[in-house]
Formats: sequence, structure tokens, C-alpha cells
Amino acid sequence: MNDRPLILSVIVPLYNEEQTIIKVLNRISEIKKQDFVYEVIVINDGSTDNSLSLLEQNKDLYDQLITYEKNNGKGYAVLKGLESAKGKYIIFQDADLEYDPKDFLKFLNLINNFEPDLILGSRLNYSDFTRSHNILNKFGNQFITLIFNLFYNTTFTDIYSCYLCYKKDLLNEKKIKSKGFGQHAEILCEVVKKGKKFYEVPISYNGRTHEDGKKIKFYHIFEVLYRIVFGKFK
Repeated sequence: MNDRPLILSVIVPLYNEEQTIIKVLNRISEIKKQDFVYEVIVINDGSTDNSLSLLEQNKDLYDQLITYEKNNGKGYAVLKGLESAKGKYIIFQDADLEYDPKDFLKFLNLINNFEPDLILGSRLNYSDFTRSHNILNKFGNQFITLIFNLFYNTTFTDIYSCYLCYKKDLLNEKKIKSKGFGQHAEILCEVVKKGKKFYEVPISYNGRTHEDGKKIKFYHIFEVLYRIVFGKFK
């Protein structure tokens, strides 16, 4: 039995991603060759495609599977994953292929060398590549990042990257209110308020379009801004 400390909990919320979920989990599994201990928690949030069947056929690719018959939304799935996580650090992984788990090694390098409170992956200061996407999305992301930096005295370039990694003890998931697109901002605000050492690493990004299945809309920016401002003063 491995008695080394559990470093990282990888939270993978899932809804109808039969085309990519096993590929994602295989890529996560590839970094097991590295000298650290981590757990993979998959939350199947009421998928109606073949996702659950594929997961049941590939149990060696994850440590825990939480599954629900009804779709409750990504935010609900994330909270259930956080409740089960036992690692010193938390990181989120989408079940599509927008983000490549090989970039986890950059986060682990910082953890080993500096023991940060928070690390963000930046799609703007990208590593190998980033997919060109809607200019309005980029402007929207830069705007909310600027607002966040002004309110919290930080210098991030991309606060709404999925790759948010933080010390688990800096967040009480039971106090998180949002289950929508503002949840990421709520988590980030809480961690930044309690932490002191923040870093950012370049990552690769193969972003999906709305035609490909991307769900975020322009009006979600208002919930994000609310969480940033409310989180500062609550």
C-alpha cells in the first residue's frame, strides 16, 4: 500500500461527453508515471449518452465515481466532488479535450518548489498553442480578469481558466452558494482572500465553439461580476 501523502485531487464533472471522457482519463493516467500521488474523482451528472457505460468499463482510470440519474448542473457536480476530495491540493478537469492534463506537471513543479496557495493556468500566456476563438469572448475574459485584479490586488491574465488549483484547506465547500457559472469566481475569491502565494502557469487550450457544445453565454458575465464584487465585501 502506498503510504506517501496524497498531493492532488482531480475533480472531473461530466455530462454527455462520451466522445472524450475516456481520452481525458487516459491522459490523466499517463502522468501517473511521475513521482507523486493523486486521486481522480469523476462526477457523472445525469448523462443520457454512453458516458456512464464507458466509465463502468474503465474503472482503472479513476479512483472514485459519483453518479446521478438527474442532471443537476456542473456547479452541483463540482461541490459533490469537493466533498469527497482528500488531496492537499484541488484541481479541476473538464471532461472534454479543451485542456490537456499533461499541463498538470507544471502545477506539480510549483507545488514541489514553492508550496503555493493558488495556481491558475493561463490560456493567454499559452504554452504550445491556443485555439483562436470569438473576439468578444476574449474581451469579456480580459474585462472580468481586470475587474478581479483591481478588487483583489492581483496580476492574473486569465481568471476563468478551468485549471484552477488551490490548497484544499483554504476553502470550505459547504459555504459555496453558486451552482452556476459564477461558482468558479466564488471559489477563486475565497481562496485569494485567505491565501498569500499565488502563481500562474502557461497552458495549451483547444477551446470549443458553441457549435461544438460550449455552453457559456455572454450574459453569464453578470453573474461572474456579481460574485467578484460580492465576494470582496462579504
